[in-house]
Amino acid sequence: MFRLQSFLTAVAVATVMSSSAIAQTPASPPAARPAPAASTTDASKPTTTEQVEKWTKEQWAAAQKEWAKDKKKWADCRKQSKAQKLEGRKSWSFLYTCMKR
Repeated sequence: MFRLQSFLTAVAVATVMSSSAIAQTPASPPAARPAPAASTTDASKPTTTEQVEKWTKEQWAAAQKEWAKDKKKWADCRKQSKAQKLEGRKSWSFLYTCMKR
């Protein structure tokens, strides 16, 4: 009986010692986290030039009317668009970018 009690005591002491040793080991540094959620939102958000391609004809006409006030720049941007053979909504995004420079 004495041997069994000594054995169980030794096992209990060993268990307590090992658990306290595990608790005292320094935790590994946290893994690097991915970029904040804002950047994921930015990535899924369409750019302004992509949004321009989805404008209605009325929105585009209003923008053209505003930009035409700067005759020299408007003419230059239209010339560049024609040189690149852009047509339709693809030209819209180019012209928008050109006029915003």
